[in-house]
Amino acid sequence: MRNHKKIYFIRAAILTALFYCLVFQVNAQPPGIQEFGDATRMVKSQYHALTYTASILGAIFGLVGGLRVYNNWQSGKHHIDAQVMGWLGAFIFLQLIAVIMGAMYGV
Repeated sequence: MRNHKKIYFIRAAILTALFYCLVFQVNAQPPGIQEFGDATRMVKSQYHALTYTASILGAIFGLVGGLRVYNNWQSGKHHIDAQVMGWLGAFIFLQLIAVIMGAMYGV
């Protein structure tokens, strides 16, 4: 009889421990949620500065790329299609960064 009570006690203890583990696991906050919120607030506060920085970098790289294409054209290298496409692609990418960041962070 004593062995029977011991088995019921062990079963009850295991079920109680599993129940508490499941309850606390459900109520626990997943890791990284607070850090993602902090990063979102930081980007929202610095969004306009990042937009201006991207525009300035786009202007500088655009001028440098344009001067490089002009220099190659003037020196007789008329096969500059790849350079022009790369220059145009980089310019469009830098200008779209602001739009993409605004859509991601809801600014």
